[in-house]
Amino acid sequence: MSEDCRMAGARLGEMAELMELKGENPFKVRAYQNAARLLESADLDLKALALEDRLTEIKGVGQGLADKIKEFLTTGNIADHEALKLEFPAGVVEMLKVPGLGAKKVKLLHDALAINNVGELEYACTENRLLTLKGFGEKSQKKILDGIALFRRHAGRSLLSHALEAALPLLEAIRRNKVVYQAELAGSLRRRRETVGDIDILVSTDEAPRVMEFVTRLADVESVIGSGETKTSIRLKSGMQVDVRAVKPIEFPFALHYFTGSKEHNVAIRSRAQAQGLKLNEYGLTRSADGTPLRCLSEADIFKVLGLDDIPPELREDTGEIEAALNHSLPKLVSADAIRGSIHNHTDWSDGIATLEEMVAAAKRIGWSYLGISDHSQAAGYANGLKPDRVVAQHALIDQVNAMRPGLRVLKGSEVDILASGEVDFDAETRGQFDYLVESVHSRFNLSVEEMTARVLKAIEDPQVMVLGHPSGRLLQARDPYPLDYERVFAACAREGVAIELNANPHRLDLDWRHIRHARDLGVKFFINADAHSAPGLDDVALYGIGLARKGWLEATDIVNTRDLQGVLAFFSERRSRAAKLRPGRA
Repeated sequence: MSEDCRMAGARLGEMAELMELKGENPFKVRAYQNAARLLESADLDLKALALEDRLTEIKGVGQGLADKIKEFLTTGNIADHEALKLEFPAGVVEMLKVPGLGAKKVKLLHDALAINNVGELEYACTENRLLTLKGFGEKSQKKILDGIALFRRHAGRSLLSHALEAALPLLEAIRRNKVVYQAELAGSLRRRRETVGDIDILVSTDEAPRVMEFVTRLADVESVIGSGETKTSIRLKSGMQVDVRAVKPIEFPFALHYFTGSKEHNVAIRSRAQAQGLKLNEYGLTRSADGTPLRCLSEADIFKVLGLDDIPPELREDTGEIEAALNHSLPKLVSADAIRGSIHNHTDWSDGIATLEEMVAAAKRIGWSYLGISDHSQAAGYANGLKPDRVVAQHALIDQVNAMRPGLRVLKGSEVDILASGEVDFDAETRGQFDYLVESVHSRFNLSVEEMTARVLKAIEDPQVMVLGHPSGRLLQARDPYPLDYERVFAACAREGVAIELNANPHRLDLDWRHIRHARDLGVKFFINADAHSAPGLDDVALYGIGLARKGWLEATDIVNTRDLQGVLAFFSERRSRAAKLRPGRA
C-alpha cells in the first residue's frame, strides 16, 4: 500500500462522512466510500496516473473523483473537503473520529440532542440522555464511552477524574515495593487542577535504579518513553504519560515541593528564600553564603524555615497564599469528613439510573445524615423532567422511604430550569411543595452577558430557590462557560441568601476555583453537591468536590452541607425569611 493511496483514501473517506452528515445523495456518498476503501488498501503510483490523466482507470473512480484525487496530490488539500468542514461545528466533525460512531449516529445526536462535541457526548452518556433516542440503549452508550476513551488516548490533557483513576493504582503498586520509603503524587494532580497534562509521581528510595526498572514492568504500562537511573517516563494503556522520579530520602521534601508546583508558586518561594540569604531548589535548602544545608523532614519544615505557615498543595498557585502564610491567615481548609449530605442528585424518575432506594442506601453507606433528591423539572423534556403530577407521586414515595429509613432524611427538591425569561420552571404552587429548589441554566447559552446576567438575577429572587446550580454552565473540555457578570451574581446571592453550588461532577467542577474565593469574600455560602446520576456518583463529593472547595480557599463554615440536618433546614428557613423581607407578599 502506497502512502499516497492511503492518505488520498482517508481524505475521500472523511468527505463521505461529511456528506452523509449533511444528508447528501446516498449514491454519491457510497461512491466516495467505495473509492476511499479501494485506495486505502491499494498499491498504485497515483502521481504517475495523475500526470498521465489515467486516474479514471481505477475501478470506481469517475472524472469527478479523479479531479479530487489530483487536487489532493497537487495541493495536499481538497477545496470541497474544507468547505464541507466549515458547514459544521468543529466539535461535530471531531465526533466522527470516535470509534464506533458513524455519520448517521453523529447526525442523530447533533439534531436530536444538540450535542456538538466529544465532551458533550461523553457527558450525555453519563447522564443517560442517549436512552431517549431510538436505536440507542445502555450497551450502545457503553460502546460510545469506550470509543471516547480510545479517541482520547493521546489527547493533550485529561479530566482530573481520568488522571486519578489511572494514577492511584500505579501509586499504590509503587508504594508496595519494598525499597520504596515514600511515594506521592505531584504536579497539577496533587494541586487538584480540573484537567491534567500528565501524571507525576515522586519516590523516596536508596535504590533508585531498582525502582525505575520496577516501574517499567508494571501491568498497566503500554510503552516506555525513556528510562534512566532516577527518572522514567512511561505511557499507560489508558494513554496517559507518567513521569516517575526517584530521590534520596533527605531530598524528598524539597523535591515534593518543587515538583508539586505551580511554577509561579515555586518562583515566588525561591525569591523569598533568596531575600533571606537562602537557596532553595529540588535538592535542598542551603545558606547562600557558605552552602550550609538546612535539614527539613517535611514540606512544613521548609515553609517554617522561610517564616511561613504550611501551605496546602491546592493553594500553591501564587494567588496570595504566601502572603496569607506569612500573616497566619491561611484558611483551615474543609475536609471530606465534614460533609453531612448532598442536595443535588438525580434518580430514575428523571435522567438518573438508580432508584430512590438505591441512592438512599449509597448515602447511608457514606455516612451522610440527609440526601436531597432534585430530579429535573418539567421544562427539561430531554431529561424526563417531572410534571406536577409526578412531583406529587415522588413526594409520596419519599415520605414512605423516610418512614422506613430512620437516621437519614430524604429532602424533597428539584433542579428547576431557569427559563430564557428568567422565570423559574413550575408554577408557584408546585414550587411551594418542595423543601428547596436548585436552579440551573440548561439552554440558550448564547445570550449576551447582559441578557444572561439579567436572566440569572431574576431567577435568584424566587423565594423557593436555595441554590444556584453549576453557575457557569461549563463542561470541561466540551463547553465554555456562558457569559455572566459574576460580580453582580455573587452580590445578589449574598444579598438574597442564595447559596452557590460547587458541582462535584468531574465533567463540571463548577464554580471555577478562581471565582470561589471572591464569592466567599462577598459573603456567599456554598453547597458541595454531587449532581449524581447514579449511586456511585455520590462519591464525587469526596473525590473531586472537596478538592475544588479547598482550591477555592473554603473552610467548613463556608459550606452549608457541613451542617447537620437542622442546620440545613435552618438555612432554607432563613433564605425564605430574607426573601419575604426583601419582597413582601411574594414569598
